[in-house]
Amino acid sequence: VAAGALISDTAMKTGVIVKMSQNVLIGFAAFILAVVWSFKGKMGPGVEKPGFLDIWFRFPKFVLGYLIASVVFSFLISPSTVAATKGMLGSLRTWWFALAFTSIGLETRFKDLASLGGGRPALAFLIGQTFNIFWTLLLAYLIFGGYIFPAPKL
Repeated sequence: VAAGALISDTAMKTGVIVKMSQNVLIGFAAFILAVVWSFKGKMGPGVEKPGFLDIWFRFPKFVLGYLIASVVFSFLISPSTVAATKGMLGSLRTWWFALAFTSIGLETRFKDLASLGGGRPALAFLIGQTFNIFWTLLLAYLIFGGYIFPAPKL
């Protein structure tokens, strides 16, 4: 989004829509991965299928927090209250994101990730990111190209 803002207002708006599309897909992808990993190695005769709690423990709970925050700020809080607190919350959001990603960076050991499980987690991450990039690019092309909806007037 910031890179788009450097180019033009239209590029920034396009970046916002693409980023929001990615954010929406995170929830679906997290759920699908939780289900897939819950069933992995548990298929076949005589093997008990995983239940709701297996999926629940694998599902990243931040997705629910994101969903709740979206509902609260979209439907439960008045637009005037949102506008009044937007600046302060924007600053807090920036600091919390910076702290979160710094913490992730301090904890991440790529050498350990590459050696863990024969490199399969690292490979899964790379495949997931590649899929995400191409999926988002395809959706942006379809949406902004006017193939699904009329092309937006940005």
